[in-house]
Amino acid sequence: MILNHIWGLYAHPKEEWQTIEKRHESLMYSFVHILTIALIPAICSYYAAAHIGWTIGAGDAIKISESSALAMSVAMYAGLVIGVFALAYLIQWMAKTFDAKPDFTQALELAAYTATPLLMVGLTALYPVLWFVTLAGLAALSYSVYLLYSGIPIMMNIPEEKGFIYASSVVTCGLVLLVSLMAISAIMFGMGFGTEYIS
Repeated sequence: MILNHIWGLYAHPKEEWQTIEKRHESLMYSFVHILTIALIPAICSYYAAAHIGWTIGAGDAIKISESSALAMSVAMYAGLVIGVFALAYLIQWMAKTFDAKPDFTQALELAAYTATPLLMVGLTALYPVLWFVTLAGLAALSYSVYLLYSGIPIMMNIPEEKGFIYASSVVTCGLVLLVSLMAISAIMFGMGFGTEYIS
């Protein structure tokens, strides 16, 4: 099953990382996992923006037209998938510095499962209140970082001391990727890329 490691990563992450490291699924398996999980924030954001409306502090909910929400969701989906692949590339690229030799499939597995909590928190968009979604997003980001720190030594077969420095480097690059994605989204949204507000 595509989602068979998710429960384990929440219930007992270190043991689940060891299971993932022993099995090493195929590149297609990781690819399908990312494509499936990235649908959660895209679909939930579409529904929230077009049908429920976002609440930012006091005042009426802000809605956009269905066509605008669809364009936003498709762009978000593409950005999330590309972001996970970019993170996998960075994991593999930095590996030689820390005496690890992962292939791209291993790096993609690590990136995909590390990003899973951050993508699954997209469910909170169904209650589109800014403070709630922000707090949930910060909690998911923290857990994703924890998964990365616990997973790198196991997946890359390196000592924990090296794994800590390696994970710190990946976290830094990952945060730069995340902020870049958010900045591009904000710029496109601010420029009014076909955004049509409705009352």
